[in-house]
Amino acid sequence: MRGIQIFSKDKTMKVSEFGILLLAACSAAACAQSSNRCADLKTATLTGIEITNSQTVLAGKIIPPAYPGAAAIGPLPAHCLVDGMINRRKGADGVEYGIGFAVALPEPTVWRGDFMMQGGGGGNGVVAYPAGANYAGNEPALTRGFAVASTDSGHKAKTGSFDFTFMKDQQAYLDFAYMANAEVAGVAKEIIDRYYAKPAAYSYFVGCSTGGREGMILSQRFPTVFNGIVSGDPAMRTGMSNVAIAQWIPVAYNQASPKDASGRPEIDQFLTDTDRKVFMDSLMKQCDARDGVADGMISDPMGCDFDPSTIACKPGSTESCIAPEKAAAIKKAFAGPRNAHGTQVYPGFLYDAGVASKTGIPGLLSLTKNGLFGPYTTAMELDVDAATLHVADPLVEPASTNLSTFSGNGGKLIFFHGDSDPWFSPLDTLEYYNSVAATNGGADKVAEWSRIFLVPGMAHCGGGPSLDHFDMLSAVVGWVEKGTAPASVIATGASFPGRSRPLCAYPKHAQYSGSGDTQDARNFQCR
Repeated sequence: MRGIQIFSKDKTMKVSEFGILLLAACSAAACAQSSNRCADLKTATLTGIEITNSQTVLAGKIIPPAYPGAAAIGPLPAHCLVDGMINRRKGADGVEYGIGFAVALPEPTVWRGDFMMQGGGGGNGVVAYPAGANYAGNEPALTRGFAVASTDSGHKAKTGSFDFTFMKDQQAYLDFAYMANAEVAGVAKEIIDRYYAKPAAYSYFVGCSTGGREGMILSQRFPTVFNGIVSGDPAMRTGMSNVAIAQWIPVAYNQASPKDASGRPEIDQFLTDTDRKVFMDSLMKQCDARDGVADGMISDPMGCDFDPSTIACKPGSTESCIAPEKAAAIKKAFAGPRNAHGTQVYPGFLYDAGVASKTGIPGLLSLTKNGLFGPYTTAMELDVDAATLHVADPLVEPASTNLSTFSGNGGKLIFFHGDSDPWFSPLDTLEYYNSVAATNGGADKVAEWSRIFLVPGMAHCGGGPSLDHFDMLSAVVGWVEKGTAPASVIATGASFPGRSRPLCAYPKHAQYSGSGDTQDARNFQCR
């Protein structure tokens, strides 16, 4: 790994809990000492590493929203911010490459002794501010006393978050696929050791989408780098998921869509607003109250036995039903792609409260002419075998289920996935989890070090009619450091103000106890 020490050997003693002492300021003497330490890092000599800047950031910094609709982060406590580059070089076509990174170091008096790395998103290419805010509850990891790192995974995005032009350079592709995060973790640990004069006691990784895939890669290929990993809505089997959402589902809908003057299907007119309402009303009537309360959420999606064919119009009927060909198309779409022999090549999707969402990435019932990467296919048929022939990429895919070293080293791995994710099926993540169980001693044995949580209504990494605000960082920290396995995690969200629910470890789901305020998580049990 280019001369970088990745592993922290000292795991015998846990640093005292400084989280309750998180102060926004420090004494003049302590601040001066911290500033000197921070400045000294700029001249630190690390093999193959270029420290481009180190500066003291005063308390109160606020990070602007990363995208429209996102929340600002902060105010953050005082910290030392270190920026750097690993292996700066000229690559294909003379483009400059290198693994950019940033490390935020809280004041020594409030450092809790732990390190957290935040995952990326899309094609990466940007060094996000290392605040550790995602899935950390109400306070970012930095505010809670963690040293935090982030990385661009080895390239600079030029045209947005889905710029994959870097893939023409082999090393840049390898860095993105699986190498960069482990290398940055090693550098961050070295910087932490120098700044605090002692190593991090525990190390954590938290990511969603691409970050979720990165977490899986780390558990599989670098099993001793992190003590705890949180992998959300992982972008695994991307080629196969793209076949499902960009080809299989559109082709199914095209077959039942109205056609324009040239005979091309108009997929954004596949369902009328009335059709969509009939579908969602029927779905929610069938599955919403299975948890004991009709609340606009389907808490037990695995137990939802909804069948679109039940709302197909009978001859002579046009009220509270949809055209039979539309019902058949929806059923085929949600069932997931099968090849000519009937073999399932990618899992289907759950019937959930967010499948008709029109915000963010359109829900599975709300496809428009343009998908995330351009216009959807207008084809009326799909050769699944041909479409899936070359889409797998072993460098990127986190497919290995042998996690014996990770678990044997005390590692803890938490998955979560939004039930209404229209991009990556939660059933694919669940299928992987079940495969891990089969490989590693069975479900009960694996539950001792890995658990998965399904999030009702949540789209890809957030949004939808869901409770998408929850603290998975505390869940994994408590498991690693105190041995407390998370049976549930409390979730809230802007879609349902004043409501809380437990997210239950699979195969359990939240069930109303039968008494008490239905808005309060305390009145729900995991069953």
